[in-house]
Amino acid sequence: MKIIDLSKTIYQNPKDPFFMKVKIKHKTHKKSKWIIRLFGLPFNLFPKHFTGWADDMIKQLGVHATTHLDAPYHYGPTSEGKPAKTIEQIPLEWCYGEGIVIDMKHKKDFEIITKTDIENFLNQKNIDIKPGNIILIKTGRDKYIYDKDYYKKGTGMSAEATLFLIQKGVKVMGIDQWGWDLPLPYQIEQAKKQNRNDIFWEGHLVGIDHEYCHMEQLVNLEQLPYTGFKIACFPLKLKGASAGPSRVVAILE
Repeated sequence: MKIIDLSKTIYQNPKDPFFMKVKIKHKTHKKSKWIIRLFGLPFNLFPKHFTGWADDMIKQLGVHATTHLDAPYHYGPTSEGKPAKTIEQIPLEWCYGEGIVIDMKHKKDFEIITKTDIENFLNQKNIDIKPGNIILIKTGRDKYIYDKDYYKKGTGMSAEATLFLIQKGVKVMGIDQWGWDLPLPYQIEQAKKQNRNDIFWEGHLVGIDHEYCHMEQLVNLEQLPYTGFKIACFPLKLKGASAGPSRVVAILE
């Protein structure tokens, strides 16, 4: 069995934009010795060779700041006419299943992924999507994941392409770039330029009428075959949250 990590490393990256800042305080073994002493254990009763324990504190971590699974609640307060699920309400069965990689690396920055693009790839590779499959969209933009302008690069899933996957019975899908849609600054620019209200967040907003989850900021999809592996993508169980940071892995038997 081989396990491939599809998750971003969480650390205090000075290149992250302000809305993705991560702050972690690392406590040394030496500092913890004094904490143990305050709990009442005299230094002379410390075990031999015990230098104290290391400890760490996450001081800032947005749930969307690293590899994560978006819950339907992220898209809006309701989904399919009912209160939208928050991340701890996502059925765990959704988060484990047969994976399929859909290769969209040929799509240029700001060029949207259409339903036809997805269908053409599946037909060329003779791949059939089944209910419960976890679909991974490979764009190759994970090579920029630690760069300052990461969120400004990439393609994006159209509403029709997103809906196509949902109608195939897919509950969880993911992408190896900053967001599911076209880059956020570009969406805003085009909405204003074209004076249209159907451009911004079109892929996400499918989730208001059709319940689904997607993952963002995946890495290492290049190491996967198109089929023949399983995906595990269990998010942190954060009560009432719109997303959960996740350790996403591919399992190849």
